[in-house]
Amino acid sequence: MASGKSSRGRAARGGRPAASRTSKPAPARRPAPAKKPAAVPPAEEPRDFVLGAVPGATPGKWIGLWRERMPHVALDLRAISVAEQRAALDGLDAALVRLPVAAPDDLHLIPLYDELPVVVMAAESDLTAGEELELADLAGEVVITPLDDTLDLRIPNAAVPRFAPPADAAEAIATVAAGVGVVVVPMSIARANPRRDVEFRVLRDGPTSTVALAWLRDRTTPDVEAFVGIVRGRTARSSR
Repeated sequence: MASGKSSRGRAARGGRPAASRTSKPAPARRPAPAKKPAAVPPAEEPRDFVLGAVPGATPGKWIGLWRERMPHVALDLRAISVAEQRAALDGLDAALVRLPVAAPDDLHLIPLYDELPVVVMAAESDLTAGEELELADLAGEVVITPLDDTLDLRIPNAAVPRFAPPADAAEAIATVAAGVGVVVVPMSIARANPRRDVEFRVLRDGPTSTVALAWLRDRTTPDVEAFVGIVRGRTARSSR
């Protein structure tokens, strides 16, 4: 008796068989909106960036970075003289110059680095005995000042040359090599004019020479700003 009653109770509670249950269909997925194609920036026209450089300036590392970041803009490096660096800027995008520069009111100037002064003398000169020199060591020496000089150095008791000033430092060094006098120039100038018949020594208490980046104020272009960013050490992703 107990067994039958239990069987009937389970049948009553069982409800509708599983096979007869119906499930609702899953809602249809809406198609994803089509992505708009990315806008392609217009190709830039090939052009040149003309950079001037005075003797001794070393723009090599900046030129390398320029070519990596600005492959569509060819960099044209032109040698300019210190004596004509101001006039040369009229035909350049920018230039590495030596301070001071005449009439700077219409220029942007960014000092970059300072160079030590050195005394260039003949290889057999007694001045080669010291590792460094001071102004007092040049007393009595014929000190040559080329026309492109920017150091404006005054040496007490130095002898005045009896010939016209050389046109530039390279010509002055050639005169020194002939055994006539000495010349004080930035170190890079001495290194740029190597000769077996001359040597140079640092002038410990002499004035340094500042190399700067210069360009005309009314010619501040995006290319100039890009080069300024490179010389100031900005990365390709940093803002101006």
